[in-house]
Amino acid sequence: MLGEGILKGLAETAKNFAGSFVSKERLTTVEYPEERLPLPEASRNFPFLVYDGPDWEKGLRCVACQICEKECPPKCIYIEKSKDKKPDYTGKPQIYPARFDIDISVCMSCQICVEVCPFEAIKMNTEFELSTDDRFGGLLLDRKQLAKSNEYYHLIHPTEAAAVDARLAEEKAKAEAKARADAAAKAKAAADAAAKAASKPAPKTEGGE
Repeated sequence: MLGEGILKGLAETAKNFAGSFVSKERLTTVEYPEERLPLPEASRNFPFLVYDGPDWEKGLRCVACQICEKECPPKCIYIEKSKDKKPDYTGKPQIYPARFDIDISVCMSCQICVEVCPFEAIKMNTEFELSTDDRFGGLLLDRKQLAKSNEYYHLIHPTEAAAVDARLAEEKAKAEAKARADAAAKAKAAADAAAKAASKPAPKTEGGE
């Protein structure tokens, strides 16, 4: 029948309209921004930098290796490597990014920077309300604006963050075990050398028997 599809569509609309007065589940919209739909855990928008500990500057995982800058397709990442080393949140001297900027007006949210980072230092944020009346400076985010705590990472991507923490803890445990084994091997070699030196007979003095 001519117009049958239109009539079916109108009937569905009328059913949802009437049902929305008695059942919230029939509502097809929410009162944004007062009411918001939960974002899927896998959603992604723009990158952010992860830091550990209470101090964002000391805790940044980024060591300015610049791999993400080189691999970024639209070239929206700008990094300047530090000339010195500063203690990180564990106290270990580390190279750090003196400058780390991302131009989100250019970023295409491809996540390649996340995939190539060997230090789990850059991840994708779920924040999308980034509109501004400053089309240049307002969309160029520096390292302080990009820095988010590991707790924040767990909040928006709990499954992924837990897997990353477990992997980092495993790598740290392996490195510590290797360091202990190397120290023990060095101590044993030193002890063997000392024992060997002690077992050698004393050189005879001139005129001795």
